[in-house]
Parts: sequence; C-alpha cells; structure tokens
Amino acid sequence: MTILDQLDETLAQRKQAHADDSYVASLYAKGTNKILEKIAEEATEVLLAAKDLDDSEARRRHLIGEVADLWFHTLILLSHEQLSSRAVLDELTARFGVSGHEEKATRGR
Repeated sequence: MTILDQLDETLAQRKQAHADDSYVASLYAKGTNKILEKIAEEATEVLLAAKDLDDSEARRRHLIGEVADLWFHTLILLSHEQLSSRAVLDELTARFGVSGHEEKATRGR
C-alpha cells in the first residue's frame, strides 16, 4: 500500500469523524468552498516559498513542506468529491509520453 493509498483511506475514514475531533472532518463539514480556500492558501504559500528559494537546506525543506500541504489539501478535495488519488495517477499515466502541447490541444475536443 502506497502513502497515497493510505492517505485516501484515512481521508475516507475522516468522513465519519466528528468535526471537533478531526481537522479533515472539520473541512468536510464546512464544505467545498472552505476546502478550496485552503487549497488557494496553500498554493500561495508554495509560490512564496518557491520565490524565496535558494540553495539553503532550510528553504528547500520549507518548499517541500508547503508542497506537501498543498497536495494534502488537494487530496481532501478529491476525497470530499468521492474521487481518489488513483484517478489522478491514472490521468498522469495516460498523459505520460504525450507532448504537453498536444495534450493541451486535445482538452477541448
């Protein structure tokens, strides 16, 4: 079982938890808009960490931590919408080896 599988399972379990007992359950209870706000907040923190990136180990770890926060909150959104990380991995697999320009051109078709 991969870490993504474990996270999917844990996030699904948090749907049964009380909002006072679980951060994830509290986000589920507040709904999609709150989850989206958290994703936007985390994305901004990634941008700021990347903007300030240099060769220092501390700043590199900071960026990794912020990306982990962004990924985590994105996984919460997927789980909230009854989707899994597997669906995203399958999509990435399907796109692998396809030119980015080609893939983008086919999206509207």
